Amino acid sequence: MAKKLIKNAETVITMDEQRRELKNCSILIEDKVIKAIGSNLDVSEDIDEVIDGAGMWVFPGLINTHHHFYQTLTRAILKVQNVELFSWLKNLYPLWRNLTADAVYTGTLIALGELLKTGCTTSVDHHYVFPKNASGKLIDEQIRAAHKIGARFHPCRGSMSLSEKDGGLPPDSVVQNDEEILKDSQRLIEEYHDPKPQSMCQIVLAPCSPFSVTPNLMKETAKLAREYGVQCHTHLAETEDENEFCLSKFGMRPLGLMESVGWLGEDIWFAHGVHFSDQELEVLKSTGTGVAHCPVSNQKLASGVARIPEMMEQGIKVGLAVDGSASNDSSDMIGELKAAFLLHRITSGIDAISCRQVLELSTRGSAKVLGRDDIGSLAVGKSADLFMVNKNRLEFAGCFDPVTALVTCGNDHRVDLTMVNGQIVVKDGKLLNIDENKLVDKANQVAKKLVGVES
Repeated sequence: MAKKLIKNAETVITMDEQRRELKNCSILIEDKVIKAIGSNLDVSEDIDEVIDGAGMWVFPGLINTHHHFYQTLTRAILKVQNVELFSWLKNLYPLWRNLTADAVYTGTLIALGELLKTGCTTSVDHHYVFPKNASGKLIDEQIRAAHKIGARFHPCRGSMSLSEKDGGLPPDSVVQNDEEILKDSQRLIEEYHDPKPQSMCQIVLAPCSPFSVTPNLMKETAKLAREYGVQCHTHLAETEDENEFCLSKFGMRPLGLMESVGWLGEDIWFAHGVHFSDQELEVLKSTGTGVAHCPVSNQKLASGVARIPEMMEQGIKVGLAVDGSASNDSSDMIGELKAAFLLHRITSGIDAISCRQVLELSTRGSAKVLGRDDIGSLAVGKSADLFMVNKNRLEFAGCFDPVTALVTCGNDHRVDLTMVNGQIVVKDGKLLNIDENKLVDKANQVAKKLVGVES
């Protein structure tokens, strides 16, 4: 087995059970897992690679609990910069119906590349757009891209079955029927889902939202997922428009609708959760249902501010997420830490949230949301997922606390090194497994075709 040693790091922020922050610390990695951690390690084995930790801060890999990778190809489009969610979607669906397998593969590489370069080692992606003229195996293309770039991946087989003609929001060109959705969901689980520790791919079933799928699809999806022991994910309580839609069409609020179709429990998590009532927070807590917090997206689309400090205080499972690149325009995981930290201070007061609590959301919290106990902290037996930041950079001059510095300082969130499952995938701030310049050129070509811009 390959052995690596991170030697004499300035500080290792473990996020372990004791939340230890260790000075002059080394980490011994054997194959995919951490074998030892501490000062003055007795390393008698032959080491294949020594990584100099001098002047480095080491953190657990960040975990992104909600995204839409394909949206990296439709960023900063002028006409959707000043509209809220429903209008935003209506304007972008005509572009997304042009998605191809090549576009999905390229967009996945772009998004995962940005994430890896900002310390994210595990990411969810919620892909729900399956144009009628595109290959049916779009999730396969995402899995292929994640394998190539070296990221730990939780692909969500999304779906939309309720088109405009049936009272939903999406056009008919991007919806599928229940039978083909469920058949492909089963295929993906059987072909790709790996439940074992250190797994690099775990399938999630993820109908898009209450305004784009039928209650029957929600019920059947949850039934299928539980037969196979996989998790379920969807958007919920993102906007007041969604509340009004659900009340008008189903006679209940979004969370009540989820309860009626069997979508509560330890194996369920919702993206956004901005507009939950006091009673609904109690339901989330009592059922162990999780929430993916998307602070930048919620601000950009003026969706509102999720009650994250209250959720954390009540013990509700909460993870952090960047959300889609067309509603965030970035896959910057460290930037999301800062956004969450500042947002809740301005809305809930100076004691609402700390830098360490924000880091906890994006590590241990996100791991719990995804139902994983092998990632989210640096400890013996855990997956070797981590990132390293050189403290001797301009933006960290005068900094004394590494966690506060990570969250609040600097305007360049690129890390110096990222490791996933014991493999280095970012070194000196650069991706190792792909040519970034060629990828950017390819993405720009694909994006122009997708949006209809002439070269």
